[in-house]
Amino acid sequence: MISDKRIPYEPVENLSIGHIIEVDGTHIVAELHPALSELSRVYAGEIYPIGQFGSILKIHFGRRLLYAFVGRLRMKAEFQAERGLPTTASTDERVIEADLFGEGEWKKIGEDTWDLHFERGISTFPLPTQTIYLTPKNELRYIYGQGKGSIIQLGNHVGSVNTPCFADMNELLGKHTAILGSTGSGKSGTVAAVLHSILDKRSQSGFEKWNPRIIVLDPHNEYSTAFSGTNLSTDNGTLRLPYWLLSFQETIALLIGKTEFAATSQTNIIKQALLTARKEGASILGLDDSKITVDSPIPYKLASLRVSIETDRPPQASKQDSHNSILQKLEVLQGDARLNFLMTEWDGTDIDPISAVFSQILGSGNQPRIIDLSGVPNEVAGIASSVIARTIFSMKVWQTSEEREMDPVLLVCEEAHRYVPNRGEAQYEAAQEAIRRIAKEGRKYGIGLLLVSQRPSEVEATVLSQCNSWIVLRITNDADREHVKSILPDSLSGLTKLLSGLKRQEAIFVGQAAIIPSRIMIRKLETNQLPQSHDIDYEKGWKNDFLTEEQITIVCNRWRYQQK
Repeated sequence: MISDKRIPYEPVENLSIGHIIEVDGTHIVAELHPALSELSRVYAGEIYPIGQFGSILKIHFGRRLLYAFVGRLRMKAEFQAERGLPTTASTDERVIEADLFGEGEWKKIGEDTWDLHFERGISTFPLPTQTIYLTPKNELRYIYGQGKGSIIQLGNHVGSVNTPCFADMNELLGKHTAILGSTGSGKSGTVAAVLHSILDKRSQSGFEKWNPRIIVLDPHNEYSTAFSGTNLSTDNGTLRLPYWLLSFQETIALLIGKTEFAATSQTNIIKQALLTARKEGASILGLDDSKITVDSPIPYKLASLRVSIETDRPPQASKQDSHNSILQKLEVLQGDARLNFLMTEWDGTDIDPISAVFSQILGSGNQPRIIDLSGVPNEVAGIASSVIARTIFSMKVWQTSEEREMDPVLLVCEEAHRYVPNRGEAQYEAAQEAIRRIAKEGRKYGIGLLLVSQRPSEVEATVLSQCNSWIVLRITNDADREHVKSILPDSLSGLTKLLSGLKRQEAIFVGQAAIIPSRIMIRKLETNQLPQSHDIDYEKGWKNDFLTEEQITIVCNRWRYQQK
């Protein structure tokens, strides 16, 4: 709403920059005024750049206004040559290309008070020779949103007088989002900015209660310093993913491994032994063991599993190999100190530990939950992330629809190409399946997915294609740019031409969560809000003394004990 004696729908000649020469559906081409010596205009004390990608043009059509975002600025001679037309333009004539995206109409709601009613979509199309105008800042606020409703601020629009960029939070989280960018582009800082914006919504919106459920799979321990949330780590023993939480397929992957030939006999041995052990655990906890399946999250003792396998071992030495290999693998896993978070034996008491295990991930407490997987060995990293993702999904499946509405969850998958790669690596198969299922079905169960990757071409395509919004930072690799182009809608694929030239923390924001496709600068954070992903300062570091033998010993002992 603005108060102005001037009728706002009347054209402002100082913002006129050219006239339309071609209309092709929602795509328009306009020729800039020859008198434009500089690619900017000044209006009401603000400088408006001309031709910047993502800036907004408007066309007056009576009382209606048509809006288009700029996609290209080039010489008219080049445009004519591309169309096979005779090159008649002089050397300084320019054309600007833009795509129509919405309509607006100013409505009077008081004596000198006006309100712009803006809608996405085009029902009226402009005509050749119509004049195009820059859009003043007071109208941009209506188009980009005014900070009301279910929104969070990601940063500011570039090329639109630093108008705030808001994202529809339900669209951003509920329909999955991908944050993509090369190393050094500001990817981790963007993730932190999104999460801080979610956390800050309580104070900004004045909510009495604001309890987001955010789980971050952090493979490099970057985010623990950026948030005052709960940090779960294998280094200090705060992360527990007990073996009995594993599904049958995850147990097979752990004890047999997908890189080997998983003989049917070994699979059957584990299935029978696992079912027997789970039923024994169910009896201890007072549960009905007749309703237990091989996938039921029932605690059991590894000793019981081992006894069951040994009991089933045939007397013929030649047929004992399958049983022996499983028992040997079980012994190796239990003896690996790095796997204490996974292989610690259940105490066998009648106190059910499942609520305590699930609460560390899904229970109350400071947010977000940062799950530090940096200390998890690579051979079980896929299984660990699979357990977390599948556990979240299973909880949601077995909640009622009312419970899901009261308890939505956001899963942030950092370095997504590590956990859901498109190469089909054996150790990540379980993680792929779990996260793929969340990508496909999570929306209806109240699970949002935020995929983060520096190599989008290496992320499992099925998962990435389920994202409906994208925040794309600088991408320098040609293969990655082409991959991003392939997943964007056809009308937006041209944005990939900009990706190699974006500044740090600058991004293209497109998709259902964006009001319109935009070039934005991600909001700045305080130093203590940033992840530990900054580059090492070699000049500063090399001014220090060399490590002493005592310091080297301290580091090596951390390495030996697998504790930081």
